Amino acid sequence: MAEMGSKGVTAGKIASNVQKKLTRAQEKVLQKLGKADETKDEQFEQCVQNFNKQLTEGTRLQKDLRTYLASVKAMHEASKKLNECLQEVYEPDWPGRDEASKIAENNDLLWMDYHQKLVDQALLTMDTYLGQFPDIKSRIAKRGRKLVDYDSARHHYESLQTAKKKDEAKIAKAEEELIKAQKVFEEMNVDLQEELPSLWNSRVGFYVNTFQSIAGLEENFHKEMSKLNQNLNDVLISLEKQHGSNTFTVKAQPSDNVPAKGNKSPSPPPDGSPAATPEIRVNHEPEPAGAATAGATLPKSPSQSSLPAVVVETFSATVNGTVESGSGAGRLDLPPGFMFKVQAQHDYTATDTDELQLKAGDVVLVIPFQNPEEQDEGWLMGVKESDWNQHKELEKCRGVFPENFTERVQ
Repeated sequence: MAEMGSKGVTAGKIASNVQKKLTRAQEKVLQKLGKADETKDEQFEQCVQNFNKQLTEGTRLQKDLRTYLASVKAMHEASKKLNECLQEVYEPDWPGRDEASKIAENNDLLWMDYHQKLVDQALLTMDTYLGQFPDIKSRIAKRGRKLVDYDSARHHYESLQTAKKKDEAKIAKAEEELIKAQKVFEEMNVDLQEELPSLWNSRVGFYVNTFQSIAGLEENFHKEMSKLNQNLNDVLISLEKQHGSNTFTVKAQPSDNVPAKGNKSPSPPPDGSPAATPEIRVNHEPEPAGAATAGATLPKSPSQSSLPAVVVETFSATVNGTVESGSGAGRLDLPPGFMFKVQAQHDYTATDTDELQLKAGDVVLVIPFQNPEEQDEGWLMGVKESDWNQHKELEKCRGVFPENFTERVQ
C-alpha cells in the first residue's frame, strides 16, 4: 500500500506540473495577443540586461585568458627547444658551457612558474567569478515562470469576481491560490532585486584585480627573463672574445654575399678564395724577342676590383711588353680585351638582365668594362667560355657577375 501511495503521489505531482505548464502557456498566449495584461518591472528588466551583458563579457574574458595561457605554454615549449638546441651545439671544451646550461634551466623554471601563477591568480579567480552566474541565471528563469503563475492566478481570480454567477467557494480558492503565487514570486523577486545590482557592481573590482594580476605577473616575468638573457649574452660575448675568429671560421652562403651593384663595400668571397686579392707578378729578367708568344712568365692582369679597367689594360700591355696568358687583342680564340679566366665556385642566380647566370664550375673570360665608370666594386665583366666558343659575339654573351663567387684560374 505504501508503494502504491508513493506512486500515486508521483503521478499526482507529474499531473500538477503538466497542468502548470499548460496554464503558463495559455497565459503567455493571451498576453501576447493582448487579451491579458502582464506585470512589468522595468527596473528588474534592466538588471537582467546588465546580467546578460556581464555574463557575455566574463565568458569572453575567460576564453581569451585560456587562449593566453595556451600561448604562454607554447612559448615555453619553443623556448625550451631553442635552449636545448644551444646545449647541443655548445661544444664541451667551450668556456661558459656550465653557465649556459644553468641559464637554460632557470629559463625553463621561470616559464613554468609564470604559467602556474597565471593559473592560480587569474584563471582560477576567473572560474570562481563565472561560477555564480549559472545559479542566478536559473533563478531569473524561475522568477519569470512564477511571474506568469502569479498573473494567471490574478486573472483567474478577477474573472471569477466579475462573473455573472458568482461561486464564493471558487472565488475563495482562487484568492488563496493568488496569495500563494504572489508570495512565491515576491520572495524570489526581492532576492534577485538585491543580488543583481550587487553582482553588476562587482565587475569593476573583479576586472581591476584580474588585469592587475596579469600585468604584475608579466612584468616580473619579463624582468627576470631579461636578466637571464643578459647573462646568456655575457657568456656568448666571453666565448667570442676568448676564441676569436681564428678558431671559428663561418663560411657565408653565396646568397648572403652578393655585392650590391653600386655598393662600394662588397662582402668577402664566400670561401676565402683569392679572387678578391689579385696577384701581380712582374718578370724582371730580360727576354728574347718573341717571348710573348712562347708562354714566358709574365705579370697576370690584376682584378678589376683593384684597378680601373683602363689602367689594367694599359698595365697589361706594357709590363715587359707581354702579359701571361696574353692580351686578347689579336687572338681570334679569345674575346677582345681578354684579361684572365675565372671559375665559378658557387651557383649565382642573376637578378638583372645585365648579369651572368653562373653554375659552379663555369669558366668565365674576364674582359674590361666599355665604360670604366660603370664598374661597381666587387663586380667583373665577362663572358662564359662556353657561350663565347658557341657564339663569338660579346653583345649577346657578356655580362657582369660578383667576383667573390669565382676564383681566378689563369
